[in-house]
Amino acid sequence: MAFLSVQTIAALTEVITGGPGSSNGLPPPLGLYRSGTQLVVFFRHLGLELHVSSRVPSVRQLLDEVNGRPDGQQLLIRIIEQVTDPREYLDEPQKLHAVVDHLNKRLCLDGFELRPQGQRHLLVRLAPEATAASALRAKIEAFDLDSVQRDFDRALTEGDPEDSITAACSTVESVCKCLLDLMGEPHPAKQDISGLVKEASKHLNLSPERPDVTPDIKQILGGLASVAGGIGSLRTHAGDAHGRGKGTAKIDARIAGLAVHAASTISLFFIETWQRMSSKEC
Repeated sequence: MAFLSVQTIAALTEVITGGPGSSNGLPPPLGLYRSGTQLVVFFRHLGLELHVSSRVPSVRQLLDEVNGRPDGQQLLIRIIEQVTDPREYLDEPQKLHAVVDHLNKRLCLDGFELRPQGQRHLLVRLAPEATAASALRAKIEAFDLDSVQRDFDRALTEGDPEDSITAACSTVESVCKCLLDLMGEPHPAKQDISGLVKEASKHLNLSPERPDVTPDIKQILGGLASVAGGIGSLRTHAGDAHGRGKGTAKIDARIAGLAVHAASTISLFFIETWQRMSSKEC
């Protein structure tokens, strides 16, 4: 099954090649015009072999082939992020903005978007509007939780499950720290995800030991701490925050997605609880 639509592949071909050129009255290239030799080097750095007979059709043929490969998703993510690398546009930075905008108009219809992270652009999956991830992003932006935003953007980045797991854990930790700061409470001595979730839960009045909640709610509240601990353990054993031994297997992307969505649910619930508490105090 193809990863990207034919329209997005066509746009990607255009920005990689720079189109047919600006001769014969044609408009200037959208991206950087790359010669046949430059295109071969571009793809070789990504582990792909391009055989050029005619620049634009040859690149389109290679991208079509990659789009249908089992590993096509990972390769296309690398290609897209490489063609938007700011080091390629140091002499013409305005072209980088045009390239990102051109690609995003097509990528968004495929469920993806290029987003700035630091000095680079990373490809992230756009979650459906009803998901906790989407709702969490809206809360992050509404309350200007910039440290959470950085971690959450990393968690949603496709192509690196280990980093997504690490960032999912960091997202929950950042949410807890931000909320404790907003409530004027100190951070706990143990600032791992379990310690922070426990401390934030206490000040958000989410302790499963509360006498005024029903057994089913107690079970859910107790489960929050258990899930948070699981995310922390997964980060330790499968994330990229620590070194790993020889022959360590790569984590399944499904498990990384599970960690990200679990982290989103915990974070969203904590922020909404704090928001409700704050509105009652006003």
